[in-house]
Amino acid sequence: MRFQIEQRSQPSSSMSFGAPVIATALTLVVGSIMFAALGHDPAATLTAFFIEPLSSMNGVSEWLLKASPLILIGCGLAIGFRANVWNIGAEGQLVIGAIAATGVGLYVPLPASLLLPAMILAGLVAGMAWAAIAAFLRARMNTNEILVTLMLTYIAAFVLSYLVHVRAGAQLGAAYSSG
Repeated sequence: MRFQIEQRSQPSSSMSFGAPVIATALTLVVGSIMFAALGHDPAATLTAFFIEPLSSMNGVSEWLLKASPLILIGCGLAIGFRANVWNIGAEGQLVIGAIAATGVGLYVPLPASLLLPAMILAGLVAGMAWAAIAAFLRARMNTNEILVTLMLTYIAAFVLSYLVHVRAGAQLGAAYSSG
């Protein structure tokens, strides 16, 4: 007997609903097995991950606060993926954009009415410029954009770490020694 894979003319409507349900169920089952293997109560750990964060208004607001950048990244990546551009470095672009927005917020003297739009614009331009590095390398040197964007994510994380630990530490040390 010979098997052959054939593309469907239309996606299965039952599997378009069933695939996420099956994936979620398998995630819960495998996660429970892993927690049990580590010696933790699977029900308590899954409750701590999935139920407790949504059990109070503060938890919901924290959940939305953490989910919003990820949703924004996902929407941006969806556009690129539809164009067959594989950008794995969206987290690095977010980090560089956040650094730029923070820099504008801290160091650019603007009236309050212009500060938030300027921060948004700075973050947008910085994130686009960070993505443009991979686009330039792809266009000029035919590099693999998946690897380049992934490596740029690590560079962005190191830039953030430098700014938080070295620069902020130096400024804090200067403030303590002068005070």
